[in-house]
Formats: sequence, structure tokens, C-alpha cells
Amino acid sequence: MGLFDLSMFSSLKEAVHLARGKDVTVVDRQVVHGGDANEAYRLILSDGGSLFLKANSISNADFFRAEAEGIAAIKSTKAVRVPEIYAVGTDDGYSFLLMEYIERAYYAPDFWENLGICLANMHMADASAFVTGGKYGFQSDNYIGAGAQKNTPKSGWIEFFSECRLRPQFELASKYFDNDTIKHASKLLDNLDRYLFEPEKPSLLHGDLWSGNFMTDEKGDSLLIDPAVYVGCNEADIAMTELFGGFDRRFYESYFSVIDQVPGYSERRDLYNLYHLTNHLNLFGSTYLSAVVRTIEKY
Repeated sequence: MGLFDLSMFSSLKEAVHLARGKDVTVVDRQVVHGGDANEAYRLILSDGGSLFLKANSISNADFFRAEAEGIAAIKSTKAVRVPEIYAVGTDDGYSFLLMEYIERAYYAPDFWENLGICLANMHMADASAFVTGGKYGFQSDNYIGAGAQKNTPKSGWIEFFSECRLRPQFELASKYFDNDTIKHASKLLDNLDRYLFEPEKPSLLHGDLWSGNFMTDEKGDSLLIDPAVYVGCNEADIAMTELFGGFDRRFYESYFSVIDQVPGYSERRDLYNLYHLTNHLNLFGSTYLSAVVRTIEKY
């Protein structure tokens, strides 16, 4: 499969044949727990191997297209391991994503150092092939969780973060905002250049980098899953790692041994995470309203 060569298959059987050979069949299907957006299964195959299957309704097939594109983009950097993608398709009323089945292991002793260095190397990789007509964005729109994520190419990072990240979320959240919050949000958008900077180098971002979106492989080494990729400022990924408690300190020490931290990051972190908080507000309701309003008023 090329980087974005994502032909749609019309049957799971056909997809399994592509992945493992024409004589291989599915002999058992075991439910895999842990996700809430899709059904997930371990497929036991007649050759003794396994594959991982995500399934959802036909109407949600585009989610799997976007996930496969994101994993392909990360894989192309050769910086960090991701699951092998075999097929995207539909079969008998459902859509599916067929991928490598990975046996989880306990963290290797250098797991956090490995994850930090791998992410830094991904952020250092050339990202120019992922955007046409600009420096920031992606070749197609995708999703942040269940929410739509706009990736229209822009020449500047601040413009992209304003027009493709904060503004769409603020517009969706306007039903929760009072007049003062609407005014403050508008003022923030008009003054983003007071807080953010234009990076020296655009980076391919995972886009949704919290603790649920990395795992271990069979050796206990780090592996990224469930991306919401786009090309942006590397700080946006690092900020996301801190939104729900933060990663182990060894991750940050290793990451910043490869990429220098730009002074003032701690003042920008909450602004990057305002995007995710507002997306949570739009997806899950008013539980997140106070955090969103507090962050808007902070700036």
C-alpha cells in the first residue's frame, strides 16, 4: 500500500486474503475491550495467526479512512512504530479497518525514553509531503475523537491554529457561551500572535496524544495508535500529553534532549489545549464549560 493508497474493499474475506493469503480464513472472533467508539475484535486465523479488526456502521466508514491515512503518514517518517494497516472496507452493513494484531507487553525499562526520542524524531522529519498549497494542515480533513477536524492548508501556524482549530470549535460551542465569553473568544482569535510564534520547522503531529493513544508492542517498546494527524507546531503535541495529568518525566527529558524547548512554552500550553477542551465541550457537554471559559479568560 502506498502512503495514501487506500482502496476500499467490499468484503472482510477479501481483505483477509490480501493480508495473509487466499487460503487463510477466519476461524474465530474474540471481542477486544478498551475502546468506546468502535467494536473491536481479535480475528483468529486458520494459519494460526491473528489480525485486529475495528468495525462500525457504514455511515462511519470515513473515520477508518482518516485513521488509516494518519497511521500511514506517521509510518512514512520511519521515526516511531505504528500498527500495520491492511485494509479499509465495508461488508454486510458495516465498515471496517483491518490491521496488525499486537500482543501488549509490560513497559520495557527504557519505554519512556524511547517514546520521547521517537516522538521527537517524528517531529523532526520532513513534513512537506503531507500538505499541498501551504505549510500547515494536511492533505484531507479528518477527526479529533468523534469530532470533525478541519485541515485546510495555511501558510502560517498562527493562522492555521486560529482558523482550523479554535474558530471552528468556538462556533460549535457558541450555544454554551454567554455574551461575555463570545466577546472574549473573538478577542483571543484576533490576538493569537501575542501568544503563539511561527515555528522554524513544521512538524507532523499525532494530534491526539494522550495516554490512551500509545501502547506497548510485544517487546514492551512504544507504539502510537489512533492518530488525528496534521502538520503543525510540535508544542501542540507536547501540550496534549499534559492535558490529563502528563507523561512520565523521562519522556519529557528524552524529548527535549533532541528538540530544544522554546522559552515560554508553559504560557502557551493551555492555549494549545483549549482546542481539545472545547472539542470535549462540543462532544460531551457542559462538564467542560468552566475549564473552557477559564482558559479563554486567562488569555
